[in-house]
Amino acid sequence: MSYMYYKETFVQVKGLSTMSETRPRIYHLLGNLLTFHAFPSETGDRYTMVEIKTAPGAGAPPNHHAGEDESFFVLEGQFEFFIDGQTINAGAGDFVKIPDGAVHAFTCTGDHPGRLIGVNAPGQMHDMFFTQAGEAMPDGTTDVPAPDGPPDIPAIMDVASRAGMTIVVPEQAPA
Repeated sequence: MSYMYYKETFVQVKGLSTMSETRPRIYHLLGNLLTFHAFPSETGDRYTMVEIKTAPGAGAPPNHHAGEDESFFVLEGQFEFFIDGQTINAGAGDFVKIPDGAVHAFTCTGDHPGRLIGVNAPGQMHDMFFTQAGEAMPDGTTDVPAPDGPPDIPAIMDVASRAGMTIVVPEQAPA
């Protein structure tokens, strides 16, 4: 039996498992530093949990996918979310749920990097996309690396397509 502490309350947890994947846990992609706290293989293939540190002005491009739930909890900073034509401003403590299949994007709008927790269920799509399109970073990396050139958009689009995700290019983006 294990115990976790959460906001002045002890919670009893049965079957607590440890992180067992031996592959890299930190990736850099499009101005985001992605730290995997749980891969799908560590959660019974039910979800992935990723901490996302986003540079000011960076974020996720408009994209959509069916069959994988996605939610964000803002830990620090200010973000603008675009969800099916609506704009939502979110700050620390805000929770944003993306409806299944909705075109969505986010941008860090603050002057300093922002931090989010992203939960994707069942998670395999985002696991594949982030780890194959992103650059593996050394353990302990905490700062978003400066870009070393323009991103390889065709390669990112190819990985997204293979993962089951569609990145919406500007001419396809809804008005």
